[in-house]
Amino acid sequence: MAKKIALAVLAVLVIVGVLAGIKGAQIGAMIKAGESFKMPPTVVTATETKEETWQPTLTAVGTLNAIQQVTVAPESPGQVKKIEFQSGQMVKQGQLLVRLDTQVEAAQLASAEADAKLARVQLERTQKLFETKAISQAELDSAEARFASAEAQVANLRGLIDRKTIKAPFAGRLGIRQVDPGAYVNSGMALVTLQALGQMYVDFSMPQQRLSQLATDQVVRVTSDAFPGVEWLGKLVTVDAAVDESTRNVKVRAVIDNPEEKLRPGMFVDVAVLLPNTEKVIVVPATSVAYAPYGDRVFIVQERKNEAGETEKFVKQTIVRLGERRGDFVVVSEGLAPGQTVVTSGAFKLQENAPVSITDKLAPDAKISPKPEDS
Repeated sequence: MAKKIALAVLAVLVIVGVLAGIKGAQIGAMIKAGESFKMPPTVVTATETKEETWQPTLTAVGTLNAIQQVTVAPESPGQVKKIEFQSGQMVKQGQLLVRLDTQVEAAQLASAEADAKLARVQLERTQKLFETKAISQAELDSAEARFASAEAQVANLRGLIDRKTIKAPFAGRLGIRQVDPGAYVNSGMALVTLQALGQMYVDFSMPQQRLSQLATDQVVRVTSDAFPGVEWLGKLVTVDAAVDESTRNVKVRAVIDNPEEKLRPGMFVDVAVLLPNTEKVIVVPATSVAYAPYGDRVFIVQERKNEAGETEKFVKQTIVRLGERRGDFVVVSEGLAPGQTVVTSGAFKLQENAPVSITDKLAPDAKISPKPEDS
């Protein structure tokens, strides 16, 4: 019995030994394969940095205002008899907008005109009698005064009727009407807004450090996220005479043409004041930059010899300082030199010294003034 047990134990030990040997050989093979394994190069796109000439700009966020805008309101109270416009309509200067009820004033005007006519006849008779010395100077003066008073009353009533006939003070586009026919309105009550949109004011602020770079007639470029790829050009017309004490900013105003009336008062826009001097800058596609709180960086492609003596490409990261951005490009003011090759896409999956393979098939089509495909 003891012999059988010993043989069984021996058989188990032999089997365990064989299995351990097989497993050890497998692990050894895996370790050897791991030591010889080499990660394949990461596929990226790249471009060579170049020095370009850019016109420097001062950028800000501005607000649009109409050059001419007014809230149309009656000078005298009354009931709305007729509305002669539609909301959003284009109107000419002097075009009739709203008629208030003037029946009472019209009746009073007819009476006043009759009184004025009578006063004129009486004045003419008095003048003839005065020429024959049949009446005194005092009676002539009294007749002249009655006639002047009657004429003044007629003019007053005509002016009142005219104030209740509301017309457009200038050509422009109307807003949404605020009243309906039959409504009673008081003096100064808003009826509708009127704005001339052919030209627009662009109001924005600049830090006081930029004051020496601002001058009237400088070209201003305006863009809006409401109309991607569209630019409006204008000129700077006013630099405020004082700097705001709380913000240390100076208010600036420019004028731009808006012939298609795409821009509307109240919109915010991006403003760029073009400075007269040009400068040499290094620009890269914005996709090249890996943005981070501790510093923005780009990956520079370099070459080295591998263990097999072959030339391979790898990347080194460098911290950069960024400047102005235009379209798909951004200025690198520090950290790069002309002629260096930088990764333009795929940087998010790279690490320091990682091998790379460059392809142009997936290179982004970066443009200074990108436009949507359907524009």
